Amino acid sequence: MDFWARTSGTWINLLTVLLGTSLGLFLRGRLPDRMVLIITQGVGLITLFLGFTMAASFTKVRAGIVDGVILGVVTLVFGGLLGEWGQIEKRLVALGDRLKQSFSGGSGFTEGFVAASLLFCVGPMTLLGCLNNGLTGDNRLLLLKSAMDGLAAIALTSSFGIGVGFSGLIILVYQGGLSLLAGTLAQFISDPATNPVVLLITGVGGLMIVGIGLNLLDIAKIRVAAFLPALVLAPVLYWVAGLTGRG
Repeated sequence: MDFWARTSGTWINLLTVLLGTSLGLFLRGRLPDRMVLIITQGVGLITLFLGFTMAASFTKVRAGIVDGVILGVVTLVFGGLLGEWGQIEKRLVALGDRLKQSFSGGSGFTEGFVAASLLFCVGPMTLLGCLNNGLTGDNRLLLLKSAMDGLAAIALTSSFGIGVGFSGLIILVYQGGLSLLAGTLAQFISDPATNPVVLLITGVGGLMIVGIGLNLLDIAKIRVAAFLPALVLAPVLYWVAGLTGRG
């Protein structure tokens, strides 16, 4: 397959986010603040629902004698500690601030960039969609994700502004990279839809998305980006926990 066939879903996803951002900017100056608040709250509520739904994947995971929920908590905590040590949240915010200064972004630029980047890239649809696209050229799952991201971009942009559109840079690098690496990843992931490691990653990602929802609803200020290492740490801890069931 050529480059386009393996990455078409990513480019379409980027386009829908940019279109959603453009429409959100058009609406932003034409809606009263109370309506913008309602839009943000609506996105926050559906984000919470999506996150809790994904987090339910923990109940389908067991490694050795370790229950999936316990494994998820350990993964999230240790991943969060690594993220704080590496100052990932601070670095992502700094990137947003640099883009804001370079492109004269207004208030909410960095918040929109960080929230959208995390929301659009954390989740099972990203991983599964990129694997399908990169291995077989099937971009249908990423097309569905693209439609959802485009609608979310409209709502987020109406609240935070143009920073949401710059999350397309993260989509391009992250999703495009996963699609191109799909062949390598597939050697380690059998049946991604039921693979326990993927389910564990999905659960961890779900809790991160819950954090995004809480931030959008202004209920708490969760440092969601700090937990990103947990997504990488999950396979390692699953393997370690699996040793407890041997012998």
